[in-house]
Parts: sequence; C-alpha cells; structure tokens
Amino acid sequence: MKLYRIKGKVVITLFWCPRTRAARALWMLEELGQPFEVQQIDIRGDASKNNPMFRVASPMGKVPALMDGDVLVSDSAAICLYLADRYADAGLAPAVDALGRGRFLYWMMFTPAVLEPAMAEKFGGWETNKFAHGWGDFDSMIKTLEGGLKQGPWLMGEQFTAADVVVGSSANFLKMFNILPESPVIETYIERCLARPAYQRTMAREDAAD
Repeated sequence: MKLYRIKGKVVITLFWCPRTRAARALWMLEELGQPFEVQQIDIRGDASKNNPMFRVASPMGKVPALMDGDVLVSDSAAICLYLADRYADAGLAPAVDALGRGRFLYWMMFTPAVLEPAMAEKFGGWETNKFAHGWGDFDSMIKTLEGGLKQGPWLMGEQFTAADVVVGSSANFLKMFNILPESPVIETYIERCLARPAYQRTMAREDAAD
C-alpha cells in the first residue's frame, strides 16, 4: 500500500470500520491533532479484510489497527497508549517517570481487563466469582469506576487523557446497551466525554459512513 504523505511526512493510517471499537482509536486521533488518514475495512467481508497491510497490522483481522511509519499496532487500548506516548506533546498521558503514571496505566487497561469482561458476564448471564475472575464482577467494576471518577472531572483529575478515551467510550457502551445502573457519577462523566469536539467529529464520521 502506498503511504499517504503530507510534505514528505508519513501520515498515520487507521484501519477502521464504523460502529466498532475502532471508534476509540478514531476519537484518540481526533484528540491528538496529528494528520491521519482512515482506510475503511469491511470486517464482515473477505475482500477488504484481506487487505495485505491490514492483515500485517492486525493478526486477528480485527479493527482497529494502526500504521505509523514502520510501526504497526492493533487493539484499541494499545493504539491509544502508543499514540499518547509517541505524540506526548498532545498531553494525553503522564510522562513515564511521572507520579501518576501507574494510575494512568491502570485506567488504560481497565476496559480490556475489567470493563469489557464484566459486560460479557452481564450479557451472558455468567455465574459471578469476584475472587476467581480477573475482572471481579459487574457490580464491583461499576463501583471501581465510580470511585475512580469521584475526584474528576476525568480519571486523572483535571487532566483529560487517553484513559478517558478508552474508558469513556466503554462507559457510553454501557449506557447504549442499557446495562448501566443508576449512577450520576458515571452518567455525568459520559456527558462530558460526548461533549468534547474531538468525540463529536468522530461521531460525524461514523454517521457519514452509515
């Protein structure tokens, strides 16, 4: 695939499909302020899914996947973490040696390690075992997220970070799928996320693709 360039610079390429987790990576790119292009991948059809560069970038054939020069990354949380560190001037992550770095990494991993498995538990009606399951259970996931937001307005306090992109999009999924229990803390957090101009640009692109 020929790389897209602006004045000789390789532009970030996002492999994306609307109405998928790829929206997180798209939101992150909108927050980042770096030039990027989007290649739409129909993950339900072989022709697009078998795009050779996409298959290299995403071994499982899932979106999102990202190409940044010679760097290939897949999985939305991994992409957001990579972009936050690679383009640190955007201020979307604490520095590696900053005091809050550990808390930031915890919340960056909260969606894939805790929130999404807890959602699967809820949808699947699995028997809960908060001591054996790495994600605890759905109720403890909600309680933990509420606790993390009490000092708000963002997970890292006053600083909006990539963690809010990953967790905020997932919190919105809870609401969209009608499994978010009554929680003013989480609901107002979702409203703040949805009000961000970068998120609104993301949704405009998603709507245009329908």
